[in-house]
Amino acid sequence: MAATQTQSTPISLTPQRQPVSNRARFWIAFRRNRVALVGLAIVILLGLGAVFAPYIAPYDPIEPHYTARLAPPGGEFLLGTDELGRDLFSRLLYGARISLVIGFIAQGVALVIGMTLGMVAGWYGGWIDDLIMRTTDVFFAIPGLMFLIVWVTIFEPGPISIFLALGLIGWPGEARMMRSQVLGIKELDYVLAARALGAPAWRIMAQHILPNALAPMIVLATLGIAGVILSEATLSFLGLGIQIPTPSWGTMVQFGKNYLPTGQWWYAVIPGLTIMITVLGFNFLGDGLRDALDPTLYE
Repeated sequence: MAATQTQSTPISLTPQRQPVSNRARFWIAFRRNRVALVGLAIVILLGLGAVFAPYIAPYDPIEPHYTARLAPPGGEFLLGTDELGRDLFSRLLYGARISLVIGFIAQGVALVIGMTLGMVAGWYGGWIDDLIMRTTDVFFAIPGLMFLIVWVTIFEPGPISIFLALGLIGWPGEARMMRSQVLGIKELDYVLAARALGAPAWRIMAQHILPNALAPMIVLATLGIAGVILSEATLSFLGLGIQIPTPSWGTMVQFGKNYLPTGQWWYAVIPGLTIMITVLGFNFLGDGLRDALDPTLYE
């Protein structure tokens, strides 16, 4: 009688790879981007400096020291002083508060308006979509700086009027991005299933569309903050933004440029470099978030 041969299943000694979540993949991709890490470090340092300015600043930002007018960097005054002897380092720290607050609030206003209108346009389509998109075309045709100058000329210059103006002029880009996201998401199976089950439109948009459209909107908002900070500095440089004696980076550059021919370079150059580094930091961070959130990296 022939012996019965049994086949045994070979046992693999190779460890099985555990599935990696999208969140872990995002952090892995983000950490590999050194430029993005530099941008994150700049933003964190600026945020800490703005929050803890009262504890870090060695002097009151509006306190004059007439015996140390236009003192060069070093010694008692780390970054020098202005024409009234006010410490530039202290004014930069308090100016960061103004710039970051206006940047985040103005971009928040633009994000709320743009996401709301973009979601409505993408979901309902038809004449509603046409009306909203033609309105965005009108806002795109308006020169941003001209709009800001007219706005602050009509209304009193100040933080509230500035971030409202920057928010009103900045929402069309967010609206178009949100509309494009909604047009793609609303055709997915889980959204079609929710509509077939009779779920109301507001619930579908809140529970299914909005969470899946947030990633590109966050990237756009991060990049937009840099533009808002630069616009605020431009207004202050023209004398139409934050008014003296409140510290503002743009105002510091405006007054400091008058002393460049006489050799007091630090008064204008240091605030100008601060604006440049801040804008670069948010741009680096936004580019890193865009790359890390790119779904093609996970395929």
